[in-house]
Amino acid sequence: MFGDMMEKLNAMKAEVEETKKRLDNITVEGEAESGLVKVLLTGNRDLKSIQISPELAGDTEALEDLISLAFSRALEKANNVNETEMNGAARGFMPNIPGL
Repeated sequence: MFGDMMEKLNAMKAEVEETKKRLDNITVEGEAESGLVKVLLTGNRDLKSIQISPELAGDTEALEDLISLAFSRALEKANNVNETEMNGAARGFMPNIPGL
């Protein structure tokens, strides 16, 4: 029984690692002010890029606010993608582990 449980846990760990690799190849975008500021994150929530329209040059306060807003929107999407992928990875294993 213990060996079977360890085998299932190792399989789940491998599935989670594969999911993390997949999430590195998924990108999500958050934008603010109709695309004047765009932030790209991976599904693992790593920052890929920030794009700023030249229209915003000189207005640092507005720029800071828009970057923050775009980042928050991208992070929310990345969290949703991450949660969905991780739940999918664990779904096949959870019913087989007693007490979970």
